[in-house]
Amino acid sequence: MTLWRRLIGDGPIVTRLVLAVAATMSAVLLVAGAFVFWRVGYALDRQLDQDLTAYQRVVQNAVAAGATPPTETPGQSYQIYDPQGRVIAGNARSRLADQDTIARAATGAEVRNDVGNLLPSSGHPFKVVVAQVDSPEGKVVVASAISKNKHDEALRELLLQLAIADLATLIAASLVGYATARAALNPVESYRLAAENADGAEVLPVAARKDDEVTRLGHTFNALLERIRRANERERQFLADAAHELRSPLALMRTELEVALLRPRGDAESTTALKSLRSQVELLITLSNALLDLEELRAASAPPYDLLDVDLVLDEITSRFAAQAAAEGRRLETSAPRGLTIAANQHWLDLALSNLVSNALRYGEGTIRITATETPLGTQFAVSDEGHGFPDDFVDRAFIRFARADTSRTTRGTGLGLALVQAVAEAHGGSAKITGPEVSLELPNLSTRR
Repeated sequence: MTLWRRLIGDGPIVTRLVLAVAATMSAVLLVAGAFVFWRVGYALDRQLDQDLTAYQRVVQNAVAAGATPPTETPGQSYQIYDPQGRVIAGNARSRLADQDTIARAATGAEVRNDVGNLLPSSGHPFKVVVAQVDSPEGKVVVASAISKNKHDEALRELLLQLAIADLATLIAASLVGYATARAALNPVESYRLAAENADGAEVLPVAARKDDEVTRLGHTFNALLERIRRANERERQFLADAAHELRSPLALMRTELEVALLRPRGDAESTTALKSLRSQVELLITLSNALLDLEELRAASAPPYDLLDVDLVLDEITSRFAAQAAAEGRRLETSAPRGLTIAANQHWLDLALSNLVSNALRYGEGTIRITATETPLGTQFAVSDEGHGFPDDFVDRAFIRFARADTSRTTRGTGLGLALVQAVAEAHGGSAKITGPEVSLELPNLSTRR
C-alpha cells in the first residue's frame, strides 16, 4: 500500500482508477503473454526435436550402410568425425560439435545441444545431436543438425504480435476504465457543483429512475439535507415562538417591578405584586418546559420504547389529577382491556395523556373519561368529557403551536398541549385527532411503525 501510494500519490480518483486498471491489466497481459509464448515455444521445440530425431535416424542409417546421407532438404546438415575429432565428411559449412562433445559421444553417449538464441545477431542457430555410429570403415561420430531460423523467426514474430496486442489492449482498457470512472463519478461532480452553487437549493440533482450506488448516495444526502433543513426550521421556529411567547410575561413582570419601585407599598400590595410575579414565573417555567419537550420530541428520530401495562399507566394519570378533579366537583373514569400491554415511551405517553386530562379539567365539563382500546393496527387512547368540545373553526388548527380558541384566551395556558400530543403520536409513528369533545391518540403496533 505504501509503495502504491508513492507511485500514484493522492491525485484525482479518476487518475488513480485508470492507473490501477492499467497496472492490473499490465500484470494480467504479461502473465497471459508469457504463458502463450511458453506454450507456443514448447510446441515448436517439440516439433523441432521430432524433426531432428527423424533426420538423425536417416543420417545414421546411411552412415551405417556406407552410403551418403541425403542433403537436398534445406536447413538440415551433418558432419562425420573420426575418433580424434577430425571432420571426415559432411555438408555443414561450420563445425557442428566441439572436441569435448565428440569425446563424450565416442564413449557411447548421445549428446544434444542447442546453439544460438532468439536474437537475430546470434548467427545461424541450430539444434544438433551427436552420437557414435558403426560404419563399414569402423566407429565414427556423427553430428546431425537442423536449423532453428524458422523456429526463432516464428517466436520473434509471436513476441512482436503479443507486444502489439498487449499494448493495444492496455490502451483500450485504460480508455474504457477512464470512461467508466468518469461516467461513475460525473454524478458525484454534479452533486458537488450543485452543493457549491446551491444558493438555497434544497436537493441535489438525483436521477429518478436509476438505482445504482451513486444514485442511492444522492438520495441519502438529500434525506440528510432535508433533515438538516427541518432541524434549522425547527430551530428558527423555536426561537421565534420562544421570543414571541416569552415577551408578554416578561413585559408584565417588568411593569409590576417598575410600579412597585415608584412608591412604597404596604404589605397587602406587596403580597399581591409578588403573587402576580410568581404566577408569571410559573407561566414562564411551564412555557419553557413545554417548548423544550416539544423540541426534544421533534428532534428525536424515535424515542426508546418500554413495555407498559396500560392499566398502570391510566391509574397513575387518575391518581395525579384525582384531587384537582374532586376539588372542582368532577370525576375521572378509566376503561381499558384487562392485561393490555403496549410498546411505547413511558415519559412521552404520560406527558401526552396528562396534557389531555389537564385540558379537559380546564376547559371541559362533567366526568372525564380516559379509555384505551385495541384496534387492528395498534392501541387508541382517548380523553373525553361532557362539554361542548372544540369550536368547529378551531379543530383544523388545534394541533398548531400556540393555537388557542377564542374562548380559552382568558385562561392560563401555553397553547402547546395539543401540539405536544401530536408530537408524541408522530414520534411513535401514530396520529392524533379530535372528534367533538374527544381527543384520541393512535399508537400503532411496534411491527408496523415507520
